[in-house]
Amino acid sequence: MRIVVVGGTGLIGRQVVARLQEQGHDAVVAAPSTGVDTLTGAGVDDALAGADVVVDVSNSPSFADDDVMRFFTTSTRTLLDAEARAGVRHHVILSIVGVDRTDAGYMRAKVAQEELVRGSGRGWSVVRATQFFEFAKSIADGSTVDGVVHVPPVAFQPIASADVARAVADVATGEPRDGVVEIAGPERVRFDAFIRDALAATGDTREVVGDPDATYFGAHLADDSIVPQGTSATGEVTYAQFASA
Repeated sequence: MRIVVVGGTGLIGRQVVARLQEQGHDAVVAAPSTGVDTLTGAGVDDALAGADVVVDVSNSPSFADDDVMRFFTTSTRTLLDAEARAGVRHHVILSIVGVDRTDAGYMRAKVAQEELVRGSGRGWSVVRATQFFEFAKSIADGSTVDGVVHVPPVAFQPIASADVARAVADVATGEPRDGVVEIAGPERVRFDAFIRDALAATGDTREVVGDPDATYFGAHLADDSIVPQGTSATGEVTYAQFASA
């Protein structure tokens, strides 16, 4: 199969491309660095020519509310229009577990992206994943006030990016789900406890406190806001395995 991976140079995209190539598929990397700009449309038609599947794991360069909404809606419309012209049969996007339960600008933009894909009139699949192990430090950095990390003490089920890439590649090479697939890490912990342990594992001595008033992406979280509430797939890699690799 010819599978175009939009955002194919990023953390997830690189791994998805590698997995698809290992399986013998023609995986095309689509990103600004390869001449494909989904905001302007430059290079999109050429990249999608002859494609069977488009996998969109791209991300907005800015997380400001208006910027991220513009990125995901404009980019997705550009891709869907080009797919209609090219006869692409399956559109896959990566989204976030709890995206529709979290009132934050980034999450609203991802919900808008999902809605566009659902209404496209062609085969589609949404893979929702929990937060990646790799993002522990950036989460801590964004939650630090006067040297102290404030994290909501809610349920958390982080996952290795490699497991997310595997799930995305598996969905991309199958039939369209016309629905949502969720994947989470193998262990459920408390958000603040995970960040505390992750920082300690790298020698970061910042204090981490479980703060019920702390927000995530600007949103207040309920205990189950960002973990699966029903059936979900489970990653294979534990945080201990990830940290020791």
